[in-house]
Amino acid sequence: MSIPGLDAWLETPQGRYVMAWEEARLTAITADVFGYNALQFGLPQYSLLDGNRIPLRQKIGESGAVDARCDLRQLPFPAASIDLIVMPHVLEFCSGPHQILREVERVLIPEGQLLITGFNPFSLWGLRRRLPRRPDGFPWNGDYLSLVRLKDWLKLLGFELDRGAFGCYAPPFNDVDWLRRSHFMEAAGDRWWGFAGGVYLLRAIKRVHGMRLIMPAWNPRRVPRKAASAVARKEIHHDEL
Repeated sequence: MSIPGLDAWLETPQGRYVMAWEEARLTAITADVFGYNALQFGLPQYSLLDGNRIPLRQKIGESGAVDARCDLRQLPFPAASIDLIVMPHVLEFCSGPHQILREVERVLIPEGQLLITGFNPFSLWGLRRRLPRRPDGFPWNGDYLSLVRLKDWLKLLGFELDRGAFGCYAPPFNDVDWLRRSHFMEAAGDRWWGFAGGVYLLRAIKRVHGMRLIMPAWNPRRVPRKAASAVARKEIHHDEL
């Protein structure tokens, strides 16, 4: 997945502001995830699985400094072989997000975890891309997915939503000083308008329902026991001997 303008944006105050929040959250939430295989989709400039103790952690994508280059819509991994997948800003900047999620569901083991970060369309960041004279580059050229829409997609694939979080409540200023002055909005946003963070983090767990044993339709009525009947004793007379 090659996103034009991503590298340059990551070096801006906006990029550092967003990635600092996402790194901290992902490090905290992946610390207690165990298993054997973990994948990070895209964004190879950051190692978002460093806080995890899974032995085999790989970055995959279509380009960049990744461990495996592949089409995210056709993952080169066996079914039910991955314990953890982290997807930072993948679905909103790629083609075929539905197919990517289907592949994620295929390769995750039962109870495997999926972590998704994205830009919130119902925020000051989402509003910025709708205003006149908006910038044309990253991150304003993405197809932002609302959390409600994303939850619907995941539920259709059998995922259970575990938890989520919003962050980056400051306006998308280009100046680092203005971002610092807006730092007070982080605590206020969590308390008063938690749904309006500029970015979100969502964790989902793949659930696989077990087989249900179908028993034969036994007749619940018991067969009535036969009543005991007295047996008449035959008297034997001495005259008959």
